[in-house]
Amino acid sequence: MEMSYQDVLASAHETTTRLVDVERDGDHAVLRLADPDKLNVLSGPLMVQLLAAAEDLVRDPAVRSVVLTGSGRAFSAGGDLRMMAEATERLRDPDDREGATLPWRWIRYQFGAMARLIARGDTAFIAALNGPAAGVGLAFALSCDLAIAARGAVLVPAFGKLGLVPEVGTSWALTHALGYRRAFAYYVGGEHIDADRALELGLVNEVVPADELLDTALRWCDRIAELPPHALPMAKPLLRAAAELPWEHALTMEEFAEPICFTTEGFARGVRQVTARTSSSAPAAPPGRAG
Repeated sequence: MEMSYQDVLASAHETTTRLVDVERDGDHAVLRLADPDKLNVLSGPLMVQLLAAAEDLVRDPAVRSVVLTGSGRAFSAGGDLRMMAEATERLRDPDDREGATLPWRWIRYQFGAMARLIARGDTAFIAALNGPAAGVGLAFALSCDLAIAARGAVLVPAFGKLGLVPEVGTSWALTHALGYRRAFAYYVGGEHIDADRALELGLVNEVVPADELLDTALRWCDRIAELPPHALPMAKPLLRAAAELPWEHALTMEEFAEPICFTTEGFARGVRQVTARTSSSAPAAPPGRAG
């Protein structure tokens, strides 16, 4: 039976089982993949729920940071092999008219949309890797602004052995973090990188015991909440863009952005606080000599 992208999308929306949990708490939220029996595989139903929940959080001006994590023993096993197998069968069907554009639409409008939302939105995303992160799940983790790993977590490059290329921004993330040759070796070798090695390579920011994972991620949320409201929405796109810009262009962007900060109450308050601390800690002036 011939299917279109809209048919696949409609089928994914039919599932009534909740596969994503959202826990809001003031200025932050925890976005949890919640299909632990299937290792939080990014099935069609889970993916549409995840993207909808993330879009809702990013649109909420009260939410300044989001912790993305998994339930059970995995962060995410990556893409759904069953969906991949069905796509392969459809491509063999002589009556199929969409061809490779159907999986392209799913990859772009679901997986790619989630990665873009994480990277381009003003909201900070913190990956809390509670277990293995594979394939597209790994791509989402690498797209986040920070990554905290439980000691038993591993990064799994499942794409090479399946005959796929690094996907959904993974090629960019790996070559920037590792350099070309180590990224190439990572792809060809299919090496599973444990949490401590990922920390050495700069793929995660911290490694903590599993029972401290969420608290550690939430402490980063607290640090973000302490920033003046304008700071993160201005700094995040600047830092993201600077990775690709020549030094002079990055400097010029900063020169234009900095004066805008001067106009905010958050900056003025910060200056007053620092000035007051400096004044109170300054040594007293020596008494003048009598004439």
